[in-house]
Amino acid sequence: MTAPTEDEAEDARDTRPEQDPKRRALAALIAARERTALLTSCVDDNELIAQHSPLMSPLVWDLAHIGNQEEQWLWRAVGGQEALRPEIDSLYDAFEHPRATRPSLPLLAPAEARAYAADVRGRIVDLLDRAPIEGSGPLVASAFAFGMIAQHEQQHDETMLITHQLREGPVALTAPPPPVTSGSGPLEREVLVPGGPFTMGTSDEPWALDNERPAHTRMVAPFFIDTVPVTNGAYLSFMADGGYHDERWWHPEGWTQIRRHGIEAPLFWRHESGDRWLRRRFGATGPVAEDEPVLHVSWYEADAYARWAGRRLPTEAEWEKAARHDPATGRSRRYPWGDADPGPGHANLAQRHLGPAPAGSYPEGSSPLGVRQLIGDVWEWTSSDFLAYPGFRAFPYKEYSEVFFGPGHKVLRGGSFAVDPVACRGTFRNWDLPVRRQIFSGFRTARDAELA
Repeated sequence: MTAPTEDEAEDARDTRPEQDPKRRALAALIAARERTALLTSCVDDNELIAQHSPLMSPLVWDLAHIGNQEEQWLWRAVGGQEALRPEIDSLYDAFEHPRATRPSLPLLAPAEARAYAADVRGRIVDLLDRAPIEGSGPLVASAFAFGMIAQHEQQHDETMLITHQLREGPVALTAPPPPVTSGSGPLEREVLVPGGPFTMGTSDEPWALDNERPAHTRMVAPFFIDTVPVTNGAYLSFMADGGYHDERWWHPEGWTQIRRHGIEAPLFWRHESGDRWLRRRFGATGPVAEDEPVLHVSWYEADAYARWAGRRLPTEAEWEKAARHDPATGRSRRYPWGDADPGPGHANLAQRHLGPAPAGSYPEGSSPLGVRQLIGDVWEWTSSDFLAYPGFRAFPYKEYSEVFFGPGHKVLRGGSFAVDPVACRGTFRNWDLPVRRQIFSGFRTARDAELA
């Protein structure tokens, strides 16, 4: 059982689309583990075992859960090997134990959790090297299971970053601010997306998850969509106009929620004096930047703002058409900018920066119609419930998507600054309860074209 050498790891990071599946899988696994190591080594053991919010697991639970899922799906299911630690499967079953109860479980201590995850990873690197990839069934074809586990780890890395945001105490994580890449000239407020059919979802993205499949045709009426996400400055106007105190703008359940909890601003904001607002981010407090996309708002808050502005949230299909459809060719791209994997100039991803970039940044990542920042910066709430596509088939287990389908969860699209490219693409679907605010969520608005 050997981990890759430094040279091998660097070579694996060449993630060009034409690379072979094993090389891509190794690169994705390495990147995920480097991020996990950073998120769990920047604080002491007491911080790892503490529960910083009942909404989140202790960081040490996430660490061992990552290793356990890797063992179950790769070591056991793909490799056909005997279980290494079958006695801990129940402890790290996310459906068996709600987050609020996990601190009371006999969890692995930090050192043991690290050793376990490292042991599993060493075995998996060897397994990947010798495993047949083609002709071995859908779980292994194109190294799907390895890509699924890399995505799973990166999703937990985002979850752990949320825990760091909720954590009280001194700064433990730092990163440079996003570069200013707004391009030349002012941007139009909105973009017209022409009506007609487009291809939604995917049937040929090798690591797409079950809820992204299959590709199918959707008919969308013409609509306008914001060129950039709604900014803090725009949201402050909603607040100054009494938005949190006017029942007209609110979904009934949202109105009940904000009244019950005394919500009057996005999460982590604090009113200082006059018109001055501060926000806390990963232990550091500073003024709210009016040119950044608003962050840490619930679906109810996003919906209320849109109503106040005389607009609405886009549907999931509208969002994807704005992000992927190329009117010149009629095809749907992998990403707004094309089919190439994201680079640093395309989007704010991978926790390179611990916050969103100013609205209008990343012109290289624009869609064919000129919509910006559809990928990265903030997850964007849509108006849509999380539902199955026509022809959906649960794979490889129904608990990933199927058990969440229905009106209880709303769809978010695009990915945030905390998301790695392996778990973010034009077809990727995120979902959450409409009350959630601790996630890295923002939004943009839309309106029907016939209202122009």
